[in-house]
Amino acid sequence: MNIAVLGAGSWGTALAVMLHGNSHIVRMWEFFPELAGELLQRRENVKMLPGIHIPESIVITSDPTEALESAEVIVFVVPTTVVRSTAQAAAPLIEGTPLIVNTAKGIEEGTTQRISEILEEELPERFAGHTVTLSGPSHAEEVSRRVPTTVVAASPDIEAAEQAQKVFSTETFRVYTNTDQLGVELAGSLKNVVAVAAGVLDGLGYGDNTKGALMTRGLAEISRLGVELGADPLTFAGLSGMGDLITTCVSRHSRNRHLGEQIGRGKTLEETLSEMVMVAEGVNTIRSARELALKTGVEMPITQAMFEVLFEEKKPQQAVLELMTRQLKPELEHHRG
Repeated sequence: MNIAVLGAGSWGTALAVMLHGNSHIVRMWEFFPELAGELLQRRENVKMLPGIHIPESIVITSDPTEALESAEVIVFVVPTTVVRSTAQAAAPLIEGTPLIVNTAKGIEEGTTQRISEILEEELPERFAGHTVTLSGPSHAEEVSRRVPTTVVAASPDIEAAEQAQKVFSTETFRVYTNTDQLGVELAGSLKNVVAVAAGVLDGLGYGDNTKGALMTRGLAEISRLGVELGADPLTFAGLSGMGDLITTCVSRHSRNRHLGEQIGRGKTLEETLSEMVMVAEGVNTIRSARELALKTGVEMPITQAMFEVLFEEKKPQQAVLELMTRQLKPELEHHRG
């Protein structure tokens, strides 16, 4: 199939290479012409995915018209902050009804919209209800090296999810389907909040007990909000929920965990972001998740704590103390809070 990969970061590059290896015709779009030229010359994403060769037959371009020409599948692999502008630019260039797949994991700041909502707002009406979200524990560094990986393709349109399943599945990249797109998107986004918190714990030098507790209570927090918004609670025990949460909280590849670790070691958010090459989606998601919590009345203490640490200069040690000394309660609650 003819596939347009919009975004040439680490994940975009890894997916382009993987899809090419799965016998698809791939065009990869990079927003900045100078970076596209560098990728063309080197055939390697030196800054974001070093050591992975980009085959000569993958077209690399900064021209969206060229990238989208005859596309049967369009994969959005750009940060949440530019999904809307990318979709706006792509919309008038899309011919027919190609499969639309998104891989970004975030919630738009200000609107608190999920990525599928943004795409359906900006793309032609014929795509409404048919976009697919590809999510799960899948670091680009490992996928590009054919490390066995399993993800989920989610869409309210099961036929679209199954089409994505066929397009992306390989011997080392297994894809399941799910119709709970809302839950999959929330899980993939909100786990980054918990990953930042996990990094803070690493930076503070705490141990496995603490991180195990954080991940468990973080999943409970994510599930509470998701169920309140209409998601299937079982989704949060799946690949996009528990699976991605575990991977992102413990992996050396996780940029969100890394950011939190630097904060835990005493660096400011500004210092940490200035030193990072790739985007840490969790920073903006913390603000969006807190806004959703306030809107819905769902108690999200870990999210609130991370908001205060990152944006209100609360000391990480104090945030942990306040979480540990909250009002005592049962572990399993069948209501909000």
